[in-house]
Amino acid sequence: MSTLPDHDTIRAAVALAVRAPSVHNTQPWRWRVGDTTVHLYADDSRRLPYTDPDSRELVVSCGAALHHLRVALRAVGWDTVVHRFPNPAEPRHLAALELHHAEPDATATRLARAIARRRSDRRRFTSWEVPPAQVAAVVAAGADVPGVQVREVDANGEHARLLRAFVDAATAHRGDAGYNAELAEWSGHHDSAQGVPARNAVVPSDATVRPFGDPRLPEAVVSDTEEAARMLLVCTASDDLRGWLRAGEVASAVLLEATARGLATCSLSEPLEVTGVRTRIRRDLLGDFGYPQLIIRMGWAVTSAAPVPATPRLPLEDVVRPLESLSLSGEQ
Repeated sequence: MSTLPDHDTIRAAVALAVRAPSVHNTQPWRWRVGDTTVHLYADDSRRLPYTDPDSRELVVSCGAALHHLRVALRAVGWDTVVHRFPNPAEPRHLAALELHHAEPDATATRLARAIARRRSDRRRFTSWEVPPAQVAAVVAAGADVPGVQVREVDANGEHARLLRAFVDAATAHRGDAGYNAELAEWSGHHDSAQGVPARNAVVPSDATVRPFGDPRLPEAVVSDTEEAARMLLVCTASDDLRGWLRAGEVASAVLLEATARGLATCSLSEPLEVTGVRTRIRRDLLGDFGYPQLIIRMGWAVTSAAPVPATPRLPLEDVVRPLESLSLSGEQ
């Protein structure tokens, strides 16, 4: 029995891990494979200084990739023990994973299949109600992670306050030249392995849709005037690196469970990128208990709409290397 999966298994698992969503599709992760372990590093060169100056969303994105990898490995019979931030002197070293043989898991297999189907669907959803039992099951998918909570935004007053937060954040960003230049740099392209391509962006229909460059994805034709999207808020007990990483792991679990159930989703973060707006969300929706890290919009997509194209990913050769190749000079 080998102490680590073979090269092809690791490669296949990482290929699923990098399908995780990331802010502006920056893909800010780097993987290092050792003799008995797999390591996750943050790639600071992919930080967005105007959108994400404290790297919070970068670490959340890496947390989603970490969970994706664990699901992919568990589906093929490898359990993982995760050591988060194993080296206090190197904060970019987010996790070290020990791998152990285990029986393939049916739940993990179901979620691994959802990885390939999950998309960030920025189009309008239908007015079909998401049954409370479905919402509860999706929320429960992230319920077992210490220090992280997923809560549904109340459809009455809370939902209206959250929509106001989107409007206020978008207004603040419109006046920020650095933010807008950064958004243009990371979106609207037609042939790039990174960023939000034109084919995945829609013309904003409301403030929840970020104005990515050159939107070419047709908006879904919805005959109903009201949609029944649910909003979920991923929040943490602490607002630090560990809390951010855990939030990403929980967000991945929620997104994959929703996808496995046939629901459309989109991760949203713009209101959490403006300090005053994020503080207001914490006060008005969380009662100053906990810190909001990500918003997930969820609903039923229009059945007649074309599938959302898969967003591009960097070649695996760019993000996966042997552990010994890690440069002491800081190169990831």
